[in-house]
Amino acid sequence: MRDTSLWSQLVFQFESRWQDLLSATVTHVELVLISMLLAICIGIPLGILVTRVPSLSTVILGGAGMMQTIPSLAMLGFMIPIFGIGIKTAIAALFLYSLLPIIRNTSTGIKDVDKSTTEAARGMGLTSWQILFKVELPLALSVIMAGIRTAAVINVGTATLAAFIGSGGLGDFIFLGITRGIDALVLLGAIPAAILAIILELLLGVLERKTTPRGLKIKEDS
Repeated sequence: MRDTSLWSQLVFQFESRWQDLLSATVTHVELVLISMLLAICIGIPLGILVTRVPSLSTVILGGAGMMQTIPSLAMLGFMIPIFGIGIKTAIAALFLYSLLPIIRNTSTGIKDVDKSTTEAARGMGLTSWQILFKVELPLALSVIMAGIRTAAVINVGTATLAAFIGSGGLGDFIFLGITRGIDALVLLGAIPAAILAIILELLLGVLERKTTPRGLKIKEDS
């Protein structure tokens, strides 16, 4: 009976709040996509820099790792004096949380490229930039995409905490439900967030397979 009652409450909440839920979902997606785009644009170049200037590895990877150790709410608190309360603070915090997997996987993917392959490319007269963009990055792309997938899934979950600082998103329903003691409201925010994470993971997985060089696919399958 309890499950039936909870399901009925969930249906009722959905029917009465579906417009707010749609708006919150759109806001949640915006938070994730904007912060992820920033993290990709900054994280991949930093990962490349680590492979070119190894002495910066400790500073860059250590700094990104330190960001990951800061609790989510504390990170949001640190951002408020800089960006104020609102969506900018949430995007900044999510951006910082997304950096480590992308930087680490980019540097790892490039370092794992067979040295004989890059030497052969250099012997053919390719410049360092050409080797990077035509050889190393394409071969490292599957590893880089794995880092982006990890960051994206973490990002979707962490974005629910943005409700604490008035940034909106699906976290609004979760925390409203906790405050009022309404389980159905909590589920109304938690279920779409989980579905969004799964969809994002699947889409990025498809993108990873599409962008993986054919030779690597054959090697992995064998």
